[in-house]
Amino acid sequence: MIKKYYILLIVVLGGGFFSACSDYLDSEKYFKDRLTLESVFQSKTHAQEWLAYAYTFLNNENCEVTTKETFYNPFCFADDMYYGDRDKSIDATKNELSYNMFKLGEYDENTYNTGAWGQCYKGIYQASVFIHNIDQCKEMADWEILDYKGQARFVRAYFYWLLLRRYGPVPIMPEEGVDYTQSYEEIATPRSSYEEVAEYISNEMVQAAKELQYDKRNDNYNIARPTRGAALATRAYALIFAASPFANGNNDSYAQALVDDEGRPLLSPDYEEEKWARAAAACKDVMELGAYSLNIVNRSTSDNGPSNRPTVTPPDDGEFSSQNWPNGWANIDPLKSYRTLFDGTLLPANNSELIFTRGETSINMMVLHQMPKDDGGWNCHGMTQKMCDAYYMADGTNCKGMNDMFAGVSAYAGRVDSRPRETGFTTLQDLKDGKYPELGWKYDAGKPDDQQASVGMNVSLQYVGREPRFYASVAYNGSTWYYLSTESFDGKQNQQVWYYFGSPDGYRNDGFYLRTGIGIKKFVHPNDYPGNYVAKAETAIRYADILLLYAEALNELTGNYNIPSWDGKTTYSISRNKSEMEKGIHPVRIRAGLPDYSDDVYANATEMRNALKRERMIELMGEGKRYFDLRRWKDAPVEEALQIYGCNVFVGEANKEDYHTPIPIYNLPATFSEKLWLWPIKHSELKRNTRLTQNPGWTMYD
Repeated sequence: MIKKYYILLIVVLGGGFFSACSDYLDSEKYFKDRLTLESVFQSKTHAQEWLAYAYTFLNNENCEVTTKETFYNPFCFADDMYYGDRDKSIDATKNELSYNMFKLGEYDENTYNTGAWGQCYKGIYQASVFIHNIDQCKEMADWEILDYKGQARFVRAYFYWLLLRRYGPVPIMPEEGVDYTQSYEEIATPRSSYEEVAEYISNEMVQAAKELQYDKRNDNYNIARPTRGAALATRAYALIFAASPFANGNNDSYAQALVDDEGRPLLSPDYEEEKWARAAAACKDVMELGAYSLNIVNRSTSDNGPSNRPTVTPPDDGEFSSQNWPNGWANIDPLKSYRTLFDGTLLPANNSELIFTRGETSINMMVLHQMPKDDGGWNCHGMTQKMCDAYYMADGTNCKGMNDMFAGVSAYAGRVDSRPRETGFTTLQDLKDGKYPELGWKYDAGKPDDQQASVGMNVSLQYVGREPRFYASVAYNGSTWYYLSTESFDGKQNQQVWYYFGSPDGYRNDGFYLRTGIGIKKFVHPNDYPGNYVAKAETAIRYADILLLYAEALNELTGNYNIPSWDGKTTYSISRNKSEMEKGIHPVRIRAGLPDYSDDVYANATEMRNALKRERMIELMGEGKRYFDLRRWKDAPVEEALQIYGCNVFVGEANKEDYHTPIPIYNLPATFSEKLWLWPIKHSELKRNTRLTQNPGWTMYD
């Protein structure tokens, strides 16, 4: 039974972390006296503060993309990205962890990144109290009470979603709460199964969707508040995870070891195809709202503004190139459409693709880690050669030599391009002849050749002719960083950045260099510079993600299923139907400026599965999704254990070809052990809940 008295604690949020609740949280205001629940919830202001406090537990380790420091949330770093400024062991008692320690699992149950479990359950408790008491408020209209109750229900279920994704099956707390005056033995709660937790999230999100009053928030003041769309999208995600191989039909040694205190398996050993159908229907529920669409920017015949950032015109594919959006890309700019999603150009309320965000989190700390040293950045977060190779050529084909490092790996059969990698570099004559406009060079007829801008020159031909998302995301050697601020590059704008040994941003002994010689610029805006960044909203869930999940779920089906919609108003006929799969695939491919998959790919579930995994790898790079995707697909033992490759950063510009020949990067370790499937539970939590079991591979007690 919930205790009658509480101290309402209001935490001090960092500037702008949760902008939607800033009106309810005053860092100078604390409740010093005990207030009865009745007095708290009779006041609209106090009730709002109570709910705002529940929101605050989404901070730090529970952020989606990143937080103030990478060691709070390392889940952006799987086989695609790395952080390189912390190679050596760091004091884990200070919640710090080197990249090597993280990848090797050299952390324990108690000293690193251990707060998420407690944070989530505190948020669950806070939201539960709100749900059971908000009806007392006389200062709100009935519709407003219902919306706030839906917000609290969403937050509570979302905490369970974060727990499930990170720790696997967790205890579902009693709806009426827990009386903490009882002994630990009396209140001990066992872990529910993976399926039970996913089903609980699904049911709660359906109820939240019925209570929430908005499909989508259309003002920046309230953009971080959950909506009906956010509830249904989170439900879809939980059901997709429950349908995926890790939780559906998993009877390997790890699954057999993951049990509750009575030995009951927590992962389903029996495969049920219908789980994929339910997940597909949940994605369709989001699509049928009609509230979301992919962000697009119309094609312009003028230049791209003061920074002159280039764009990419996709080649004629005989289909999408001749049609306007949403059936083709003829009237849109694929590069700008993708880039503006992340760099702060769009206000969140103007982003038609954004389904759920925590508002302005510390994404700009990631930007600081990515930016070149000449611009005051730390120049240490980069991408692997595998990630760089994943991006398509502009015509949708593979780059030459794609994944040639893994030619002998059986899991990569059919995913290696055996052609030799491109050699050679761009020249001034190439650029004068109009080649490679994607590199941003513009001929100045008023200057002799030796005074032409160097932008686009001497770039490896491995980096030309690639798809638009490549140029929005990849800081390849010799790429141009487009800045408007006079604070950037000592006031110089549009500067090429080189990672050769001996270059200003190349190898150096202080740790601030790209281990693979390949950087990232996905979140960088031309006006960014250290100390003054353009605000960027976290993309916790966006519509492209849901569309790809829809296609993925359909691809796994062999039968036909009739699944009711979330509100029971209709019934979907769910099957592996090409036209339905295209509804998830076409918008993403068209917005990316890429042609459709061939009929052979659509006809082959295995090939389509590989194609969709690659599409998610590219589309969602840097958004904290791949770490968990690899685990739900059961791909982590292969993908995360493969040696990381990159450029030879110990080679200077005089040996350019050698620099661009992929080599193993031995100071970025790659391995996978069974304990790394799920995160460890802190010992103090295990002692507090005597029926709680530890995840396999980690220890129960000191």
